[in-house]
Amino acid sequence: MLLRRGHRVVFIVEESFAGTLEAKGFEERTMRLAPPPAEPEEPGQFWKDFIRDTAPVFRTSTFEQLGEFIAPTWQALVDGARYVDDRLAEIFGEVGPDVVVEDNVVGFPAIPASGLPWVRIVSCNPLEVKDPELPPPFSGLPLADGSRWEAFREEYSRRVGELQASFSEFCVERGAPPLPALEFIHESPWLNLTIYPDELDYPRSRPLGERWQNLQTSVRATDAPWAPPEPDGRKLVYLSLGSLGSADVPLMRRLVAELAETPHRYVVSKGPQHAEYELAENMVGEEFLPQTSVLPHVDAVITHGGNNTTTECMWFGKPMLVLPVFWDQHDNAQRVHETGYGVRLPTYGFGDGALSGALDEVLADEPLLARCAAAGTRLRGRPGTQLAADLIERLATS
Repeated sequence: MLLRRGHRVVFIVEESFAGTLEAKGFEERTMRLAPPPAEPEEPGQFWKDFIRDTAPVFRTSTFEQLGEFIAPTWQALVDGARYVDDRLAEIFGEVGPDVVVEDNVVGFPAIPASGLPWVRIVSCNPLEVKDPELPPPFSGLPLADGSRWEAFREEYSRRVGELQASFSEFCVERGAPPLPALEFIHESPWLNLTIYPDELDYPRSRPLGERWQNLQTSVRATDAPWAPPEPDGRKLVYLSLGSLGSADVPLMRRLVAELAETPHRYVVSKGPQHAEYELAENMVGEEFLPQTSVLPHVDAVITHGGNNTTTECMWFGKPMLVLPVFWDQHDNAQRVHETGYGVRLPTYGFGDGALSGALDEVLADEPLLARCAAAGTRLRGRPGTQLAADLIERLATS
């Protein structure tokens, strides 16, 4: 949208993604988050390998994941931020931007140290911006029952406190402000954006303030067209666990086997391990699908609960069955469930028939379907992409 308005937009991309944004008409500058490997790598290969190696942890509770997944993930992200800081400062000096927009969960000290106006985008669940009267992030705990919140917070502090303090010291060494306690990214003194529909959002005890804006959604309109199968009277359901969740081949095989026995049809985003399992006769799918072109045509969505898919389902008014795997997916799953826009299931612990049974219930729940449709109508009347472009443009030209 900014490019269409005539602005120069430069994306800083990880080296393995080089050329991806240029193909869409943008300028690129490349960076690395770790030393280069001996062999050429696929785009995003580091995180694919990281998720694969830690996948057994996803079968544990969110409390157990704090030590086995959350803390190692923060470590990897902090290591990347340390490694790339000189390169980012170099790029800022070369490009001379009027505004820098950061979408990450760990801060890059080079951004606040640059003195340039900058925007923070919170594109994960908004519990990332903490509130004492809300569940702790990554917990998937309910809003209505705070009995386990404090224990989770204490374990989180024990697991990441030392790492966070060390990273805050690094920020100061690099000319950025210190970080607030247990935070890995600064609040921008200029503009901060969240992306979460009001229908799912949390009742905060501490308003975020005038430097914060909620975009509600940020749904792209640039995906390739997609044609659905010819209607035959059956419901059409989209199944996607994201590129990382779908890499769990045993899980995907179990989902395919259970859904094969239902009277519905499915569109499956098979993911990077697409050659490792077969779809059933009532399914079509590809390694990658143009998700925002698929969603308007389906009746329901089975998802991992990533923030993109969750907010896109709300935008298109589609009910969800959420099978969370890691990070903020647990929080999104819980929020969708407790606000009445879908059902949360235990991804690795649901019993035989539970998935198909929950799907039948959702597809037959007229009040739920009506709520979803109404939310979609409201959200499509206020595109978050347009609001974001307005706000960034205003800051860049002020």
